[in-house]
Amino acid sequence: MRSPRLAALELKRFGRGRLPRAAMAAMLLLPLLYGALYLWSFWDPYDRLDKIPVALVNEDQGATAEGKKITAGDDIVHGLHDSDSFDWRQTSAKDARKGVEDGRYYLSLTVPKDFSKRVSSSSGDSPVTGALKVRTNDANNYIVGQLSRTVFSEVRASASSKVSRGFYDNIYLSFSTLHGKTADAAKGADDLGDGIGKAKEGAGKLKGGLGEAEGGSGSLKDGTATLHEGAGTLASGAGQVAEGTQKLADKVNGAAGAVRPYLDEHSGDIGKAARGVARTSETLKKNLGELPDAARRAKTDSREAADALSTLHENRCGKDTGGTGAPTRPSTGPSADPSAAPSAGPTAPSAGPSNGASPGPSGGAGSGTPKDLAAESCPQLKKAADAAERSATIAAKVDGYVKNEKHLDELGGHLDDLGTAATALADRAPHLTQDVDAAVRQINKLNRGAHAVSTGAHTLQTGLGTAKDGAATLDTGLGKLSDGAASLDGGLFKLADGSGKLAGGLHDGVQQIPDLGHKERDARTGVMADPVGLASDTAHAAPNYGTGFAPYFIPLSLWVGAMVAYMLLQPLNKRALAAGAPGWRIALAGWLPVAAIGVAQVAALMSVLHWALGLQMARGAATVGFLLLVTACFTALVQFLNARFGPAGRILVLAMLMLQLTSAGGTYPIQTSPGFFNALHPFLPMSYVVDGLRHLITGGQLWPVWRACLVLLAFAVGALALTALTARRKQVWTLERLRPEISL
Repeated sequence: MRSPRLAALELKRFGRGRLPRAAMAAMLLLPLLYGALYLWSFWDPYDRLDKIPVALVNEDQGATAEGKKITAGDDIVHGLHDSDSFDWRQTSAKDARKGVEDGRYYLSLTVPKDFSKRVSSSSGDSPVTGALKVRTNDANNYIVGQLSRTVFSEVRASASSKVSRGFYDNIYLSFSTLHGKTADAAKGADDLGDGIGKAKEGAGKLKGGLGEAEGGSGSLKDGTATLHEGAGTLASGAGQVAEGTQKLADKVNGAAGAVRPYLDEHSGDIGKAARGVARTSETLKKNLGELPDAARRAKTDSREAADALSTLHENRCGKDTGGTGAPTRPSTGPSADPSAAPSAGPTAPSAGPSNGASPGPSGGAGSGTPKDLAAESCPQLKKAADAAERSATIAAKVDGYVKNEKHLDELGGHLDDLGTAATALADRAPHLTQDVDAAVRQINKLNRGAHAVSTGAHTLQTGLGTAKDGAATLDTGLGKLSDGAASLDGGLFKLADGSGKLAGGLHDGVQQIPDLGHKERDARTGVMADPVGLASDTAHAAPNYGTGFAPYFIPLSLWVGAMVAYMLLQPLNKRALAAGAPGWRIALAGWLPVAAIGVAQVAALMSVLHWALGLQMARGAATVGFLLLVTACFTALVQFLNARFGPAGRILVLAMLMLQLTSAGGTYPIQTSPGFFNALHPFLPMSYVVDGLRHLITGGQLWPVWRACLVLLAFAVGALALTALTARRKQVWTLERLRPEISL
């Protein structure tokens, strides 16, 4: 009988009766119950952490920093209540401690009294860290304690980040304030530089001005000395003037006393005389128009008379007067030019008649003869001729003067002035006494002023003496001040250079000091508070805890399914053994029924995992095909152990399951296991099954899958070959088979 037929006959046995059918159903569902229920129980345990009761104690009393109230404990409590990490139950410290002991709370978290104070100390002189207190009890549950460490690490990091963000935000706010103040300081430094530049310019001008002032002060010193000397002279002269004005005042006062009675008595006469002068000057001015003609006639007539007398003198007395001493004049006759004045010098006085005789009335000397008469009349005639000559000369000059109208105009003006003055005098004549009194008062006032000037001159002399000493002191002080101005100019040059560097440095500092807005500050404080981020990029990520552990529990359930199946089915068909069938046929006849059951187990298990629990597979068809190969391999191995070792084989199957579970690396990496399990890892099939299923369910490279397929094929073929060899040996009965040492 062929192997498939034998396998079918073996399966038909479980269709007879209720108990065999129940056993068949149990074989089909056992891997499902084992794998699906186990995975379901912790499919996503982190999603239900909010069901774990945890005591929360907030003893924080708050703090005040820089005038701002800080309640870090309340902030943490609010954040925990808003999170889904645990079922936070806020209570007292006593209740929390007791609850952790009796199991009502799996753990407790306490915020101490000084938490806010410690947190805010970062801005003080003695910063300390704030500490949250966690209390666990592994007697309640060890895994919860492990989970709490992860959760509380996140809580601590979040709290630290929040506190740090506030701290760094204050720093950046301080930077912004510092930026503004430094900008103001830079502007002030610019203004200072401008002011220093102006001050330096002013200092230069001051230096030059003080140099000039020093020279001027020297001149002032010399000038005040000269003034002091001159003031002495002035004081002496003013004293003399005062003496003179005093004498003048005395004389004027005395004269006024004498003149005043005369003026009082004759003021009317003075007025009349003045008015007569005014009328006369007016008359003269009116007759100025007739003066040129009269002067011309007078000039002509006087010249003719002078010439006639001269001719008469020459004719009668001759040119040479002899003993008479009279000069002789040639007889020239009348002058052709009547305006020309004859040259007539002074005439010597006559010596009188000869021998002292007086001339007689008839002109002779003693005898009364004409000769004697001529001798006696010649001197008188000479005088008359000379007088006529002088009159002609004067008449010519008068004619020459009045011939010029300008002279007449000037004379008219003078006559007008004389008339005006005379009229004014006539008008003032009744008031001459008052004028004299006014003049006396003015003279007295002048006298008093002269005495005041004399006193002031002496005071000026004294003051100029003091000024001379002060000018000397000023000259010395200006010398020192000039030296100081030179030093100031040099110092201001250095100060200007330093202020320029200060302004430049402050402007550079402004560029380097951050001035951030709210968004920029928030971004930067986030980075500063949590500078190291975790850029998690999981390749082929498992969506939940159950998906991650499915590659471990699926082969476990299939191994258990094969193990239970061979508890109910014979690993070797006894009929085939008794009939002497070939060993390979006997091996296949015992393997095929369980392999078929394994196919049904795979279908039931994967259907529930996929549609009931939501297991998502990156390569669904490949996963199912791979699992069929897995169940073929596992059933072959379980068949061989049961066929070769009989009842003891079941123990070996269980032992092999334990070894595979511990060395497959299904939970923790195999490198974390002891060396014994690391040594077993490469030699057991489940190690390759777990690795292959991970790449099929979550994705990834397929070479681990192909490697696993080759390993599973090798194990399956090898197990079937060993089973066939065992079947061949089982066809020979031995004493050991007839009386086994142990049976189940």
